[in-house]
Amino acid sequence: MQNPDTEQNVDGAASPLVEFHSLTKAYLEGESTRSVLIDVNASIMPGEFVVLLGPSGSGKSTLLNLVSGIDVPTSGEIIVDGVDITRLTERDRTLYRRRNIGLVFQFFNLIPTLNVWENLMLPLELNGLSNATGRSRVSDLLESVGLSDRARSFPDRLSGGEQQRIAIARALVHEPKLLLADEPTGNLDGETGRAVMDTLVSLVRRNGGTMLVVTHSREVVELADRVLGIQGGTLVDLRKDSALELADGKGL
Repeated sequence: MQNPDTEQNVDGAASPLVEFHSLTKAYLEGESTRSVLIDVNASIMPGEFVVLLGPSGSGKSTLLNLVSGIDVPTSGEIIVDGVDITRLTERDRTLYRRRNIGLVFQFFNLIPTLNVWENLMLPLELNGLSNATGRSRVSDLLESVGLSDRARSFPDRLSGGEQQRIAIARALVHEPKLLLADEPTGNLDGETGRAVMDTLVSLVRRNGGTMLVVTHSREVVELADRVLGIQGGTLVDLRKDSALELADGKGL
Protein backbone atom coordinates (compact mmCIF):
# COMPACT_ATOMS: atom_id res chain seq x y z
CA MET A 1 0.00 0.00 0.00
CA GLN A 2 2.77 2.41 0.81
CA ASN A 3 4.47 3.99 -2.17
CA PRO A 4 8.05 2.62 -2.21
CA ASP A 5 9.15 5.82 -3.88
CA THR A 6 7.80 8.08 -1.14
CA GLU A 7 9.46 11.47 -1.53
CA GLN A 8 12.08 12.29 1.07
CA ASN A 9 13.33 15.58 2.42
CA VAL A 10 16.90 16.65 1.77
CA ASP A 11 17.87 15.36 5.24
CA GLY A 12 16.63 11.88 4.32
CA ALA A 13 13.44 11.98 6.41
CA ALA A 14 10.23 10.81 4.78
CA SER A 15 7.77 13.47 3.69
CA PRO A 16 4.23 13.43 5.10
CA LEU A 17 1.72 11.35 3.19
CA VAL A 18 -1.13 13.72 4.14
CA GLU A 19 -0.81 17.45 4.81
CA PHE A 20 -3.42 20.02 5.79
CA HIS A 21 -2.52 23.66 5.12
CA SER A 22 -4.81 26.36 6.55
CA LEU A 23 -7.78 24.05 5.96
CA THR A 24 -11.19 25.60 6.61
CA LYS A 25 -14.66 24.19 6.00
CA ALA A 26 -17.81 26.23 6.58
CA TYR A 27 -21.46 25.56 5.81
CA LEU A 28 -24.22 28.02 5.08
CA GLU A 29 -27.16 27.48 7.44
CA GLY A 30 -29.98 29.80 6.56
CA GLU A 31 -28.50 33.27 6.61
CA SER A 32 -25.58 32.38 8.87
CA THR A 33 -22.32 30.48 8.31
CA ARG A 34 -21.14 27.68 10.58
CA SER A 35 -17.43 26.92 10.50
CA VAL A 36 -16.70 23.26 11.28
CA LEU A 37 -12.96 23.26 10.60
CA ILE A 38 -10.92 26.42 11.08
CA ASP A 39 -7.37 26.97 9.78
CA VAL A 40 -6.32 23.36 10.32
CA ASN A 41 -2.62 22.59 9.90
CA ALA A 42 -1.42 19.03 10.45
CA SER A 43 0.35 16.13 8.78
CA ILE A 44 0.28 12.33 8.79
CA MET A 45 3.42 10.37 8.05
CA PRO A 46 3.65 7.27 5.85
CA GLY A 47 2.86 4.14 7.85
CA GLU A 48 1.12 5.96 10.70
CA PHE A 49 -2.12 4.76 12.26
CA VAL A 50 -3.85 7.96 13.39
CA VAL A 51 -7.11 8.06 15.32
CA LEU A 52 -9.40 11.09 15.17
CA LEU A 53 -11.53 11.89 18.23
CA GLY A 54 -14.11 14.57 18.90
CA PRO A 55 -17.69 15.09 20.00
CA SER A 56 -20.59 14.46 17.67
CA GLY A 57 -20.82 17.23 15.08
CA SER A 58 -17.26 18.41 15.63
CA GLY A 59 -16.20 17.74 12.04
CA LYS A 60 -14.60 14.28 12.14
CA SER A 61 -16.55 12.83 9.22
CA THR A 62 -16.25 16.15 7.42
CA LEU A 63 -12.47 15.88 7.59
CA LEU A 64 -12.55 12.34 6.16
CA ASN A 65 -14.79 13.53 3.34
CA LEU A 66 -12.32 16.30 2.56
CA VAL A 67 -9.28 14.00 2.61
CA SER A 68 -11.05 11.53 0.32
CA GLY A 69 -12.11 14.26 -2.10
CA ILE A 70 -15.81 13.53 -1.60
CA ASP A 71 -16.17 17.13 -0.41
CA VAL A 72 -14.08 20.25 -0.97
CA PRO A 73 -12.87 22.78 1.61
CA THR A 74 -13.96 26.39 1.81
CA SER A 75 -10.28 27.32 1.75
CA GLY A 76 -6.87 25.78 2.29
CA GLU A 77 -5.03 22.80 0.83
CA ILE A 78 -5.01 19.04 1.28
CA ILE A 79 -1.91 17.30 -0.05
CA VAL A 80 -2.06 13.50 -0.40
CA ASP A 81 1.18 11.86 -1.53
CA GLY A 82 2.30 15.08 -3.14
CA VAL A 83 -1.00 15.79 -4.94
CA ASP A 84 -3.06 18.83 -3.98
CA ILE A 85 -6.49 17.22 -4.26
CA THR A 86 -8.23 20.55 -3.64
CA ARG A 87 -7.09 21.68 -7.09
CA LEU A 88 -8.53 18.65 -8.89
CA THR A 89 -11.85 18.66 -10.72
CA GLU A 90 -14.66 16.53 -9.27
CA ARG A 91 -14.00 13.85 -11.90
CA ASP A 92 -10.27 13.82 -11.18
CA ARG A 93 -10.91 13.64 -7.43
CA THR A 94 -13.13 10.60 -8.05
CA LEU A 95 -10.42 8.93 -10.12
CA TYR A 96 -7.75 9.78 -7.56
CA ARG A 97 -9.86 8.37 -4.72
CA ARG A 98 -10.66 5.23 -6.72
CA ARG A 99 -6.96 4.54 -7.31
CA ASN A 100 -5.27 5.76 -4.13
CA ILE A 101 -7.68 5.74 -1.17
CA GLY A 102 -9.54 2.95 0.61
CA LEU A 103 -12.75 3.67 2.53
CA VAL A 104 -14.36 1.70 5.37
CA PHE A 105 -17.66 2.83 6.89
CA GLN A 106 -19.74 1.97 9.95
CA PHE A 107 -22.49 0.56 7.72
CA PHE A 108 -20.63 -1.88 5.52
CA ASN A 109 -21.91 -0.50 2.17
CA LEU A 110 -21.48 -3.80 0.36
CA ILE A 111 -23.50 -4.05 -2.85
CA PRO A 112 -26.31 -6.48 -2.02
CA THR A 113 -26.81 -7.75 -5.58
CA LEU A 114 -23.12 -8.79 -5.86
CA ASN A 115 -21.63 -11.76 -4.04
CA VAL A 116 -18.49 -11.45 -1.92
CA TRP A 117 -16.12 -12.19 -4.79
CA GLU A 118 -17.85 -9.68 -7.06
CA ASN A 119 -17.83 -6.99 -4.34
CA LEU A 120 -14.05 -7.37 -4.04
CA MET A 121 -13.49 -7.47 -7.79
CA LEU A 122 -15.45 -4.25 -8.38
CA PRO A 123 -12.67 -1.78 -7.34
CA LEU A 124 -10.22 -3.70 -9.51
CA GLU A 125 -12.56 -3.61 -12.50
CA LEU A 126 -13.05 0.14 -12.06
CA ASN A 127 -9.26 0.55 -12.08
CA GLY A 128 -8.68 -1.79 -15.01
CA LEU A 129 -6.96 -4.36 -12.78
CA SER A 130 -9.31 -7.33 -13.07
CA ASN A 131 -6.58 -9.59 -14.46
CA ALA A 132 -4.99 -12.72 -13.02
CA THR A 133 -2.96 -10.61 -10.57
CA GLY A 134 -6.13 -8.89 -9.36
CA ARG A 135 -7.98 -12.18 -8.95
CA SER A 136 -5.05 -13.57 -6.99
CA ARG A 137 -5.16 -10.49 -4.75
CA VAL A 138 -8.86 -11.09 -4.05
CA SER A 139 -8.15 -14.70 -3.12
CA ASP A 140 -5.30 -13.69 -0.82
CA LEU A 141 -7.40 -11.09 0.96
CA LEU A 142 -10.31 -13.47 1.44
CA GLU A 143 -7.89 -15.91 3.03
CA SER A 144 -6.41 -13.13 5.20
CA VAL A 145 -9.82 -12.18 6.58
CA GLY A 146 -10.75 -15.83 7.07
CA LEU A 147 -13.62 -15.89 4.59
CA SER A 148 -12.35 -17.87 1.60
CA ASP A 149 -15.31 -20.19 1.94
CA ARG A 150 -17.82 -17.32 1.56
CA ALA A 151 -16.66 -16.04 -1.84
CA ARG A 152 -19.96 -16.93 -3.53
CA SER A 153 -22.17 -15.80 -0.64
CA PHE A 154 -24.24 -12.62 -0.85
CA PRO A 155 -23.88 -9.93 1.86
CA ASP A 156 -27.24 -10.69 3.47
CA ARG A 157 -25.98 -14.19 4.28
CA LEU A 158 -23.06 -12.85 6.31
CA SER A 159 -22.94 -11.73 9.94
CA GLY A 160 -22.14 -8.12 10.74
CA GLY A 161 -18.54 -8.96 11.58
CA GLU A 162 -18.14 -10.94 8.37
CA GLN A 163 -19.59 -8.11 6.31
CA GLN A 164 -17.17 -5.63 7.85
CA ARG A 165 -14.21 -7.94 7.18
CA ILE A 166 -15.31 -8.13 3.54
CA ALA A 167 -15.66 -4.32 3.48
CA ILE A 168 -12.09 -4.07 4.79
CA ALA A 169 -10.83 -6.47 2.13
CA ARG A 170 -12.63 -4.45 -0.55
CA ALA A 171 -11.07 -1.23 0.73
CA LEU A 172 -7.60 -2.74 0.50
CA VAL A 173 -7.85 -4.81 -2.68
CA HIS A 174 -6.52 -2.05 -4.94
CA GLU A 175 -3.58 -1.42 -2.55
CA PRO A 176 -4.39 2.21 -1.69
CA LYS A 177 -1.83 4.61 -0.28
CA LEU A 178 -4.26 5.72 2.42
CA LEU A 179 -7.05 3.95 4.34
CA LEU A 180 -9.83 6.10 5.78
CA ALA A 181 -12.31 4.55 8.21
CA ASP A 182 -15.37 6.19 9.80
CA GLU A 183 -16.46 4.37 12.98
CA PRO A 184 -15.53 0.96 11.47
CA THR A 185 -16.57 -0.91 14.64
CA GLY A 186 -19.52 1.30 15.57
CA ASN A 187 -22.14 -1.16 14.30
CA LEU A 188 -20.58 -4.22 15.96
CA ASP A 189 -20.55 -5.62 19.48
CA GLY A 190 -17.38 -5.15 21.52
CA GLU A 191 -15.77 -8.55 20.93
CA THR A 192 -16.57 -8.62 17.21
CA GLY A 193 -15.44 -5.01 16.82
CA ARG A 194 -12.08 -5.73 18.41
CA ALA A 195 -11.56 -8.77 16.16
CA VAL A 196 -12.46 -6.73 13.06
CA MET A 197 -10.15 -3.89 14.08
CA ASP A 198 -7.29 -6.30 14.74
CA THR A 199 -7.80 -7.65 11.22
CA LEU A 200 -7.80 -4.15 9.73
CA VAL A 201 -4.66 -3.03 11.57
CA SER A 202 -2.83 -6.26 10.78
CA LEU A 203 -3.57 -6.04 7.05
CA VAL A 204 -2.67 -2.36 6.74
CA ARG A 205 0.53 -2.68 8.76
CA ARG A 206 1.55 -5.78 6.80
CA ASN A 207 1.62 -3.62 3.68
CA GLY A 208 3.19 -0.55 5.31
CA GLY A 209 -0.03 1.40 4.84
CA THR A 210 -1.32 4.59 6.44
CA MET A 211 -4.63 4.91 8.30
CA LEU A 212 -6.83 7.73 9.54
CA VAL A 213 -9.70 6.35 11.64
CA VAL A 214 -12.64 8.18 13.21
CA THR A 215 -13.79 6.35 16.32
CA HIS A 216 -15.18 6.55 19.84
CA SER A 217 -13.80 3.12 20.69
CA ARG A 218 -11.28 2.83 23.51
CA GLU A 219 -9.97 -0.39 21.96
CA VAL A 220 -9.22 1.37 18.67
CA VAL A 221 -7.50 4.26 20.46
CA GLU A 222 -5.25 1.78 22.26
CA LEU A 223 -4.02 0.46 18.90
CA ALA A 224 -3.18 3.89 17.44
CA ASP A 225 0.27 5.37 16.90
CA ARG A 226 -1.09 8.89 17.39
CA VAL A 227 -4.38 10.46 18.38
CA LEU A 228 -5.71 13.76 17.06
CA GLY A 229 -8.64 15.57 18.59
CA ILE A 230 -10.91 18.19 17.05
CA GLN A 231 -11.27 21.05 19.50
CA GLY A 232 -12.82 24.36 18.52
CA GLY A 233 -12.59 23.52 14.84
CA THR A 234 -8.88 22.71 14.82
CA LEU A 235 -6.72 19.60 15.27
CA VAL A 236 -4.62 19.00 18.36
CA ASP A 237 -2.36 16.13 19.31
CA LEU A 238 -3.66 14.22 22.32
CA ARG A 239 -1.67 12.20 24.81
CA LYS A 240 -2.75 8.55 24.86
CA ASP A 241 -4.06 8.77 28.44
CA SER A 242 -6.15 11.86 27.63
CA ALA A 243 -7.43 10.19 24.46
CA LEU A 244 -8.53 7.11 26.40
CA GLU A 245 -10.48 9.32 28.81
CA LEU A 246 -12.21 10.95 25.83
CA ALA A 247 -13.02 7.58 24.35
CA ASP A 248 -14.55 6.60 27.69
CA GLY A 249 -16.88 9.59 27.34
CA LYS A 250 -15.10 11.90 29.76
CA GLY A 251 -15.02 15.29 28.11
CA LEU A 252 -16.73 14.33 24.85
